[in-house]
Amino acid sequence: MSRWRASLRKAFALDDGTPCEPDPHQREVLEKLADEIARRELTGPALAFLEMSRPLNGVSGAVLHFFTPVASVLANPMALKRFAEFLEKRGSVDCLCGLLEVAERRALERRESQDAGPPATPRA
Repeated sequence: MSRWRASLRKAFALDDGTPCEPDPHQREVLEKLADEIARRELTGPALAFLEMSRPLNGVSGAVLHFFTPVASVLANPMALKRFAEFLEKRGSVDCLCGLLEVAERRALERRESQDAGPPATPRA
Protein backbone atom coordinates (compact mmCIF):
# COMPACT_ATOMS: atom_id res chain seq x y z
CA MET A 1 0.00 0.00 0.00
CA SER A 2 2.83 2.45 0.80
CA ARG A 3 4.45 1.86 -2.63
CA TRP A 4 1.21 2.72 -4.29
CA ARG A 5 0.90 5.97 -2.33
CA ALA A 6 4.50 6.92 -3.06
CA SER A 7 4.07 6.35 -6.79
CA LEU A 8 0.79 8.26 -6.76
CA ARG A 9 2.48 11.22 -5.05
CA LYS A 10 5.15 11.28 -7.73
CA ALA A 11 2.55 11.02 -10.48
CA PHE A 12 1.02 14.38 -9.58
CA ALA A 13 4.19 16.23 -8.60
CA LEU A 14 4.61 19.45 -10.54
CA ASP A 15 8.34 19.96 -10.04
CA ASP A 16 11.17 18.95 -7.79
CA GLY A 17 11.39 22.35 -6.10
CA THR A 18 14.72 23.35 -7.62
CA PRO A 19 14.85 26.87 -9.06
CA CYS A 20 14.82 27.25 -12.83
CA GLU A 21 18.29 28.02 -14.16
CA PRO A 22 18.90 28.65 -17.86
CA ASP A 23 21.82 26.96 -19.58
CA PRO A 24 24.59 29.29 -20.88
CA HIS A 25 23.07 29.60 -24.36
CA GLN A 26 19.62 30.37 -22.97
CA ARG A 27 21.11 32.87 -20.48
CA GLU A 28 22.81 34.72 -23.35
CA VAL A 29 19.52 35.01 -25.26
CA LEU A 30 17.61 36.05 -22.13
CA GLU A 31 20.15 38.69 -21.14
CA LYS A 32 20.09 40.19 -24.65
CA LEU A 33 16.29 40.29 -24.51
CA ALA A 34 16.29 41.84 -21.02
CA ASP A 35 18.90 44.45 -22.03
CA GLU A 36 16.89 45.42 -25.10
CA ILE A 37 13.69 45.75 -23.06
CA ALA A 38 15.50 47.88 -20.45
CA ARG A 39 17.13 50.03 -23.14
CA ARG A 40 13.71 50.86 -24.53
CA GLU A 41 12.44 51.58 -20.99
CA LEU A 42 9.73 48.89 -21.23
CA THR A 43 10.65 46.94 -18.11
CA GLY A 44 7.46 47.88 -16.24
CA PRO A 45 5.07 46.72 -18.97
CA ALA A 46 7.18 43.61 -19.60
CA LEU A 47 7.09 42.63 -15.91
CA ALA A 48 3.33 43.23 -15.77
CA PHE A 49 2.81 41.08 -18.88
CA LEU A 50 4.98 38.29 -17.49
CA GLU A 51 3.15 38.27 -14.17
CA MET A 52 -0.25 38.18 -15.90
CA SER A 53 0.77 35.38 -18.24
CA ARG A 54 2.52 33.29 -15.55
CA PRO A 55 -0.02 30.41 -15.73
CA LEU A 56 0.43 30.18 -19.49
CA ASN A 57 4.22 30.08 -19.77
CA GLY A 58 4.26 26.43 -20.89
CA VAL A 59 1.66 27.15 -23.55
CA SER A 60 3.55 30.24 -24.69
CA GLY A 61 6.65 28.10 -25.22
CA ALA A 62 4.64 25.73 -27.41
CA VAL A 63 3.15 28.65 -29.36
CA LEU A 64 6.62 30.05 -29.92
CA HIS A 65 7.77 26.67 -31.27
CA PHE A 66 4.77 26.72 -33.62
CA PHE A 67 5.51 30.21 -34.95
CA THR A 68 9.29 29.77 -35.20
CA PRO A 69 9.28 29.23 -39.01
CA VAL A 70 7.41 32.51 -39.53
CA ALA A 71 9.19 34.45 -36.78
CA SER A 72 12.61 33.32 -38.01
CA VAL A 73 12.28 35.95 -40.73
CA LEU A 74 12.52 38.62 -38.00
CA ALA A 75 14.75 36.90 -35.43
CA ASN A 76 17.43 34.24 -35.09
CA PRO A 77 15.65 30.83 -35.22
CA MET A 78 18.10 29.23 -32.76
CA ALA A 79 17.52 32.04 -30.27
CA LEU A 80 13.76 31.57 -30.63
CA LYS A 81 14.13 27.84 -30.05
CA ARG A 82 16.24 28.36 -26.91
CA PHE A 83 13.79 30.96 -25.60
CA ALA A 84 10.83 28.64 -26.21
CA GLU A 85 12.60 25.75 -24.47
CA PHE A 86 13.30 27.99 -21.49
CA LEU A 87 9.67 29.16 -21.28
CA GLU A 88 8.48 25.57 -21.04
CA LYS A 89 10.28 25.15 -17.70
CA ARG A 90 8.46 25.75 -14.47
CA GLY A 91 9.79 28.87 -12.73
CA SER A 92 11.05 30.47 -15.93
CA VAL A 93 8.93 33.56 -15.35
CA ASP A 94 10.61 34.23 -12.00
CA CYS A 95 14.05 33.88 -13.57
CA LEU A 96 13.13 36.16 -16.46
CA CYS A 97 11.69 38.78 -14.10
CA GLY A 98 14.93 38.74 -12.13
CA LEU A 99 16.98 39.22 -15.29
CA LEU A 100 14.74 42.12 -16.33
CA GLU A 101 15.19 43.82 -12.96
CA VAL A 102 18.99 43.48 -13.16
CA ALA A 103 19.00 44.84 -16.73
CA GLU A 104 16.82 47.76 -15.63
CA ARG A 105 19.28 48.65 -12.84
CA ARG A 106 22.20 48.54 -15.29
CA ALA A 107 20.34 50.71 -17.81
CA LEU A 108 19.41 53.21 -15.09
CA GLU A 109 23.03 53.44 -13.96
CA ARG A 110 24.14 54.03 -17.56
CA ARG A 111 21.54 56.77 -18.03
CA GLU A 112 22.56 58.47 -14.78
CA SER A 113 26.25 58.39 -15.69
CA GLN A 114 25.48 59.85 -19.13
CA ASP A 115 23.30 62.57 -17.62
CA ALA A 116 25.98 63.51 -15.11
CA GLY A 117 28.64 63.90 -17.81
CA PRO A 118 31.58 66.26 -17.40
CA PRO A 119 30.99 69.48 -15.43
CA ALA A 120 30.09 72.48 -17.53
CA THR A 121 32.66 75.25 -17.83
CA PRO A 122 31.37 78.77 -17.30
CA ARG A 123 31.55 81.11 -20.28
CA ALA A 124 32.82 84.60 -19.80
